[in-house]
Amino acid sequence: MGILGILLITIGVTMIVKPSILWILTESWKSNDGTEPSSLYKWSTRFGGIMITIAGIGSIIIYLL
Repeated sequence: MGILGILLITIGVTMIVKPSILWILTESWKSNDGTEPSSLYKWSTRFGGIMITIAGIGSIIIYLL
């Protein structure tokens, strides 16, 4: 379970710092111009990254108890 927490934290921080990486991997092919993600996409991805990071931290805390 500790490894899962570390993985969640890594993914979450990546989503917070560079949401464009996730957009390139998952959504860029859906865009007509394919240049960059919208500001709403960046905001929602960062919010999701915060939630995933919190879940990862919670997972590590539970594992340690």
